[in-house]
Amino acid sequence: MASSIICSETQSRVSSVINRDVKQYGKKYMFDSNEETCWNSDQGEFQWVTLEFPQSVRVSELKVQFQGGFSSKTCRLEGYVKDGDFTVISHFYPEDNNALQISFILTIQQRLKEITLVSGDISSKN
Repeated sequence: MASSIICSETQSRVSSVINRDVKQYGKKYMFDSNEETCWNSDQGEFQWVTLEFPQSVRVSELKVQFQGGFSSKTCRLEGYVKDGDFTVISHFYPEDNNALQISFILTIQQRLKEITLVSGDISSKN
């Protein structure tokens, strides 16, 4: 069974917060284990979440949960190997419901220092 690679030292960044209301909808709600709270992005062509880990990690699967009615049709996971470039690890197509989804299981051998989940059909987050 896989364990979470998210810890108190994991740094997160997000593309936006709805109405810039970080107290009610900020990124801190992505990992608080409370079904009543969530990060809400603002409107835009694409959104992204970046996680930077305190040390390199091996990612084996991705579990995501979208608020029903608000998921993107296409997403991708990018990874950053220390002193390397971001590379696309996988594309996935989430279900538009409120269920916890295992989007894919990875068999990559590289250890990653940072990952970015991008929603929308774009070539990069910047």
